[in-house]
Amino acid sequence: MIAKEQILQLAEAHFTGTDKFVTHINVKTGNIIEVLIDGDSAVTIKDCVGLSRFIEGNLDREKEDFALQVSSHGAASPLVNHRQYKKHIGKTFEIKLIDDTDHEGELVELNDNELTLKYNTRENKAIGKGKVTIEKKETIPFKTIKESKIKLKF
Repeated sequence: MIAKEQILQLAEAHFTGTDKFVTHINVKTGNIIEVLIDGDSAVTIKDCVGLSRFIEGNLDREKEDFALQVSSHGAASPLVNHRQYKKHIGKTFEIKLIDDTDHEGELVELNDNELTLKYNTRENKAIGKGKVTIEKKETIPFKTIKESKIKLKF
């Protein structure tokens, strides 16, 4: 069976000097290889085809047959790498923490350890009846994130 590590090494060699990187590799029974890629800029079909051809050219089908599928990470897929967040500043995220609490807001800042979401909430007025909309910010350490997805708007 072909090893994930071998595919990762080939992909990293192919992407050296580019802004593209691997977000997921799965090798299923029967050597069905799935590779998802992302980048600091948009991933194109050309990027996927280039990686596919590079991997195929460095594996020997005579020694071990395989099927290879290379695609972009996908907008609906959870983010898995801190590097993926940077190009999504200004977008709305749905984040589930390891304590199973849910958070939603616009990504406004990030650094190597945490991100900051901005969101609106309705709160009671300090004086009088009724509610007022308040803008708040929340800083979330990456180590507490269980799953993070971009909220798609239709």
